[in-house]
Amino acid sequence: MSLTGQSKMMIFTGSSTPKLAQSVCEALDVELSKMKIREFADSELSVLIEEPVRGNDVYVIQSTSKPGYKHLMELFIIVDALRRASAYKVNLVIPYFGYARQDRKTAGREPITARLVANLLEASGADRVVSVDLHTGQLQGFFNIPVDNLSAINTLADYFRKKFAQEIKDRKVTVVSPDHGGVVRARKFSAKLSAIDGENFFVPLSIVDKSRDYTTENKSKAMSIIGENNVQDKICILVDDMVDSGGTLVHAARLLREHGATEVYACATHGVLSGKASQNLSMLYKKSGEIVPEDTMLEGSELSDGDELVIKELILTDTVPLDEHKGLPNLVMPSVENNLSIAPLLAKVIHRIHTDSSVSELFR
Repeated sequence: MSLTGQSKMMIFTGSSTPKLAQSVCEALDVELSKMKIREFADSELSVLIEEPVRGNDVYVIQSTSKPGYKHLMELFIIVDALRRASAYKVNLVIPYFGYARQDRKTAGREPITARLVANLLEASGADRVVSVDLHTGQLQGFFNIPVDNLSAINTLADYFRKKFAQEIKDRKVTVVSPDHGGVVRARKFSAKLSAIDGENFFVPLSIVDKSRDYTTENKSKAMSIIGENNVQDKICILVDDMVDSGGTLVHAARLLREHGATEVYACATHGVLSGKASQNLSMLYKKSGEIVPEDTMLEGSELSDGDELVIKELILTDTVPLDEHKGLPNLVMPSVENNLSIAPLLAKVIHRIHTDSSVSELFR
C-alpha cells in the first residue's frame, strides 16, 4: 500500500493491543514506532517516545480494555508526550472504547463517564478519534474533534455468509437481536448476510425481549421472542456489539433452543469477556432438551455424547486481546488468516486519513 502525504506516518501502540497494532503495520507496510512504557512500584506510569516525531502524522492504537483505568491513563500520557514532542497531528485509534456504556444517567447522582473520557482525551491533545462499533452512535457528539465510528458488521457477516451460503439460500438461517437496542445492528447484519453471488436472499429477523436489572452489574434476563415463528428449525445467529459477562447471549441462546432452534451461533465486535464469561459461554444443552443449570461450571472437554454447547460458536474480532480465553471451547480466535481481524479495516482508514482521502466508503 503506497503512502503519500506532507508528513511522515508513524504508528505507536500502548500495552493493550500490541498484536493488533503489529498487524495494522504489516497491512500498511510500515514499521511500528518505538516507545517505552514503564510502571513503577507505586503503579505510576511513565512513557518515553524513542523516535523523533516532530512534524509527523502520528497514530496511537490502544483499546481501553481491562484494566480500563490503566490503559486509559496510559493513553492520556502517550498523547501528552507526543504533543510535547511536537507531533503534527495525534490520531487515536481506539478499537474498543471503554466507558461507552456510561453514556447517560440511569439514577440520581450518577456521572456520565463517557462524556468525561471524551473531554479528557481532547484535553490531553488528541486531534482525531477512530473507533469500532461504539456502544451508541451518539457518543460521537461528546467530542468536539472528528470521530470515525467504523463497523465490523461486514467482517462478521462475511464469515457467516461463507459458512452458511447454502443454508441462507434455503431460508434456514435467522438473525437474532439479543435486545431491542440492537435491532438496527441486527437488521444491517441481516442485509449484509443476504447478499450472495449477486443475489439477495431473505434472512428473517427476530428479537429477544429482555429486561435488565440496573441494580446489579451485568445482570439481564431474557423473557420472550418477538418473531418466534422465524426460530423453529432454523440456525440462529445472535448479533451484538460486545460480549461482557456473556449473560445476555446465554439467556438468549437458551431461549432460542427452547423455541426449537437447531443451532445457535453468536457474534460480536468486542470480546470483553469479564467475570464469569467463560463459565456462562460454556453452558451445555442436552439433545434431550435439558439445559444444564446456570450455576454449574462446565468445560468443553466435558462434552459427552448427546451434549452440545448452547452457543455452538462464538465469533469475535480482535478489538480486545483474547489470548487468555483460548481455552473457551466455542471461541473462534480472530486472525488475519480467517478474516476476523479488524487490522485490515484499521489500516484502510489510517491510510485514507493520512492521504486526506474520503473514509465514507468504509462505513457502507
